Amino acid sequence: MKAKVWLITGCSKGFGRELAKLVADKGHVVIATVRNETEVAGLEALSKGKIKGWVLDVTEAEAENRTRRLIKESFDGQVDVLVNNAGYGSIGAIEEINDEEIKRQFSVNVFGAISMIKAVLPFMRARKTGHILNITSIAGLNGFPGIGIYNGSKFALEGIGEALAQEVEPLGIYVTNVEPGPFRTDWAGTSATYAPNTLADYTETAEKNAKAIEKGSGNQIGDPLKAVQAMYALTQLEHPPVHLPLGAPAYKRIRLKLEAFRAEIDEYEYLGLPTDYPEEASL
Repeated sequence: MKAKVWLITGCSKGFGRELAKLVADKGHVVIATVRNETEVAGLEALSKGKIKGWVLDVTEAEAENRTRRLIKESFDGQVDVLVNNAGYGSIGAIEEINDEEIKRQFSVNVFGAISMIKAVLPFMRARKTGHILNITSIAGLNGFPGIGIYNGSKFALEGIGEALAQEVEPLGIYVTNVEPGPFRTDWAGTSATYAPNTLADYTETAEKNAKAIEKGSGNQIGDPLKAVQAMYALTQLEHPPVHLPLGAPAYKRIRLKLEAFRAEIDEYEYLGLPTDYPEEASL
């Protein structure tokens, strides 16, 4: 088996760190990004010689260019798999989260991912092969009170991934949106940001769900190791899917959403359907 080159963002902990180790243990080379130089040695020690820890903030202005230079100069233009894993959750009612935090949420979860996609695509197009994994969330398919801004960022990445999949498939490149439910990572712990000031009107909606998320941190049903094993297996498929939910809660929520969505569309079709010009007008 020829070793592939993987670029995985957000490898300080959680999915990124687990996936970097797994991929390296499988014999592949991993470019694993972290935010701080102090984290590099520990990351590289997970699999000697196979993991290159690299300090990168996906939101920095030169992230795309720096990444391209690294791939070209250090890996001879080879990058086989990109995993857009860097991200975090901004928790609180939409009205409670200030503009600066909203912009930061989208900068990391959306614009950072786009920078990485644009960095690797020239190399993947040249070699007519590649796979991009966007780690989105069940929250990218289903809105929940208390994480509306996070929902927005993940819904955006879902749409970008779906469109990109259609653009690059004829070029031999695949795109998969990976949609985890609740997993036992630090997503709801120190990795998350919580609105500092809450409004009483949202006590039974946004605040209630935010507290449930915080309370459940560390006890989620999802096993991160099994999740990254599924991600790796996904990249071995001849024709990978555009969507891959992870964990029973994700599948449950998606099916409930689809059922409710269909019922709502059917119920109010009488309002929305008759809004076209008559057919003869378009001839």
